[in-house]
Amino acid sequence: MNGSAVVHYGLRDGFTCLKKLDQRTPLRVIFPKGPRGSPPIAAVTLVSGGLVGGDRLNIEIFADDKTTLSAIGQSAEKVYRSNGPDSEVEIFLDVGKDAWLEWLPQETILFDGARLNRRTVARVHPNGRLLAGECLVFGRLASGEVMTRGKVRDAWEVRDTAERLDWADTLLLEGDILRTLDTPPGFGGARVYATAIYVGPDAAANLHYAKDLAGNDHEVRSGATCRGNVLIARWLSENPLALRKRFERYWIEMRKRTGGLTENLSRLWYV
Repeated sequence: MNGSAVVHYGLRDGFTCLKKLDQRTPLRVIFPKGPRGSPPIAAVTLVSGGLVGGDRLNIEIFADDKTTLSAIGQSAEKVYRSNGPDSEVEIFLDVGKDAWLEWLPQETILFDGARLNRRTVARVHPNGRLLAGECLVFGRLASGEVMTRGKVRDAWEVRDTAERLDWADTLLLEGDILRTLDTPPGFGGARVYATAIYVGPDAAANLHYAKDLAGNDHEVRSGATCRGNVLIARWLSENPLALRKRFERYWIEMRKRTGGLTENLSRLWYV
């Protein structure tokens, strides 16, 4: 399958509205009504039910100057076992001047033997704001299956409007995945990994707040750092539900603090 979704929002009479939509199966975009006080919501859904080796997806989301937009995954994304080829996913996020874009995909569940190659590129105006995240679950944990072998390449790039690179990061696991998950210098027994980035002119000013909010305890390990205008928070846990709750709390508080948005997420997040 070779699917794509291009969602472009602009201003009309001072309100954020859909400017362009181009979609190709197996990707579809729906527009659910959000909680009172929330911005327009675009929900990206994979109608095929999951990715197999050789599938390609391309997602592009544009928020023009002075727009406010929330984009969310409609459900968890499943990556099935591959007989060789990678499942390729390209995501592009474009944030204009004085714009706010929220990109909140749900968990990516990696089946044993899956091969995922995903790249997320964000182009953010110096006066724009982006809150984006991702969560990887290594195996069908509810069924007692852990990802032991396969490939995961998850790359991020944040650039300004002049295409200068502000931050880049790549997670690469290949071959004996379980060994990396279990080794103390690796994931230390964790089965779930999540990242949230905030890009904005006030990123550094929010670092200490983010560290306190991310939290650490016996169930979830976390950390936060800042590189220029990019604030990065990460979590590791053996328990997907515990990590999801911590991630959700962080997300709600950060969207309220940096974007002035309601604390209520779309109901799709809770389905």
